[in-house]
Parts: sequence; C-alpha cells; structure tokens
Amino acid sequence: MKPGYEKIKRMTPAMRIIHWVNVVSILAAVITGLYIAHPYYQSFIADPAVDKYVMAWNRWIHFIGAILLDVTSVAVAYLYFFSRFEKPYKKLVPNARNVTEFKEVLINLLTLNRRKNFDSSHSDSFNVVYFTIMHLMLILMLLTGLQMYVHGLASGESSIGAWWPWMLHMTTDWTLWVFGGNMGVRYVHHLMMWWIVAWVMFHVYYQIWRTIFWQEGDIAIAFGGSKFKKSSETE
Repeated sequence: MKPGYEKIKRMTPAMRIIHWVNVVSILAAVITGLYIAHPYYQSFIADPAVDKYVMAWNRWIHFIGAILLDVTSVAVAYLYFFSRFEKPYKKLVPNARNVTEFKEVLINLLTLNRRKNFDSSHSDSFNVVYFTIMHLMLILMLLTGLQMYVHGLASGESSIGAWWPWMLHMTTDWTLWVFGGNMGVRYVHHLMMWWIVAWVMFHVYYQIWRTIFWQEGDIAIAFGGSKFKKSSETE
C-alpha cells in the first residue's frame, strides 16, 4: 500500500457473492435468450436440433439464470433497506447533500477527473442511482419473462400444481395491458435486454475509468471488497 493511503471496506462477502451470481446469471440469460429468440447455431450441427434438445437446454439455462436473478433480487431488495453495512436507499433521498454529490460525481466523470469535490471513500449518490436503475430493469425483465413463461401454461396446470400458474397470472398479467398484449411483452423483454447490456458495458467502463483516474483501486472492490483512499480525505 502506498504511504498516506488506507484500506477501506466497500463490499461484504454476501454483496460480492450476489454481484458475481448476477454476472454469471445475466451472461447466461443473454446468450440463451438470443438463441431462444433466433436459434443461431443449430443449423451447424449434423443431427436435427430436436434430437439434441438444443432449444430445451437453452431454455433450461435461461430459466435457471432467471431464477438466480429472482433470488438475488430479493436479497438485494432486503439489503437495500435493512443492511447493517450500508443502506443505499438513503442516497436516493433528494436532499441538498445528495443532489450536490450527484452533480459533483457527474461533473467529475464528464471533465475526466479535473474536478473532484466529493468523498469517494463511500458509495456516492450517482452510483446508487444507476445501481437502482439496473435493478428496476431486472425486475421488469423478470416480470415480462414470467408472463411469457405462464403464457405457455394455457391449461392452468403445472408439474407443481395449479397454484404456480395462478400466482404468475396474478403478478404479471398487468404487463399484457400495459404493453399491448403478448407481442408487446415480448418486445419489451427483448428491448430491455439491450438496455441491460448497455448498462453492464457502462458499469465495467466506469469501474476501469475510476481505477485509472482516481488511483484508489476501485476495480478491486468486486474481488476483495476493499479499495484505498488517502488517509487525510477519509477523516
């Protein structure tokens, strides 16, 4: 560690596990989702796809990825309000302090770190806003995906009972009304995937950007849970 710097904890082990489960789940869901929408490699296999269950395996992986995102979303929602380490929702309160911090972080990004008038030793308002946007997109993604899933259970029965289709209809049928029917739901589900991909690209870019410009080891947060900060700036 460089002289004058100290180590600061930014993510707990649970937060890092959730982060990497999300990474794997989103990656699997995007790859298999693109295949489900447009099978792009079955024609290169000698035997018919139906004999190799290519589509079935893609759908299974897509479904498992969605389930993992469901579970982590519930955990994130809980930690968002009740974490003993950090409560992100407090940064969304539109008070003068949070608004000023949001503007300063944005100016810092747009001016390539020529101005830095905020404390980067904690999660700032800008990060919390775009973290929240990501999870709102994931929730919409999950609800539209479950609506397409229950659309295939036309009999109202499932292998685990009739309660499952009933619950899915109760929680997701509103998407049919909002998005103009099943085709609209499919369109939103597909379009949201590209917004999530764009978000992930910005997230990776921003973490690398901060690591280079701030020189505080921000990229290490997702791996070890800590970063570095000048001792005088954390007092």
